[in-house]
Amino acid sequence: MADVSERYRKLSATMTERVACVQDDRWDAPTPCAGWTVRDLVAHLVDTPAMFFGLVDRPPPTGGPSVAEDPVGAFAHVRDATQAALDDPAVADLDFDGVLGRSTFSEAIGRFICADLVVHGWDLARATGQDDRLDPDEVRRLYEGLLPMDEVMRGPGAFGPKLDPPPGADEQTRLLCFLGRQV
Repeated sequence: MADVSERYRKLSATMTERVACVQDDRWDAPTPCAGWTVRDLVAHLVDTPAMFFGLVDRPPPTGGPSVAEDPVGAFAHVRDATQAALDDPAVADLDFDGVLGRSTFSEAIGRFICADLVVHGWDLARATGQDDRLDPDEVRRLYEGLLPMDEVMRGPGAFGPKLDPPPGADEQTRLLCFLGRQV
């Protein structure tokens, strides 16, 4: 649990910096996620944790600004609520039956939300002209964790077809190609 809490804290801090660096004229820019603008991507990051709160019968984060009005504030609000839940063993250890079997709130945040922060961190950086380098340890963790789920994760609305990485590609490029991202 503490590992996921610290991992989320680190990844969400990086995402907060990236979201805060989006210039006003870039919120409607397209991202590498087909059909999503930068604002849509941030909305996804704000909305998705609610599903995991619901799976453990906890109310989702509410009361924060909307992504339309204040994307940075909206992300920070959900980030703080998610971090508080991870730091509280009474919530972090709550379990549920999910698509991948029995899991806890903390495990699900580690598996799905932390992965979103890594991959969509690259998407957001790419769409807004920021540094798109990812933490090599996170890239390795994510790649190793997703490889066995190759067929399962290609379902509708998840990931596109994997692409062939260029010869000699580094691990980040191989991960992104595996996820169907054009690099």
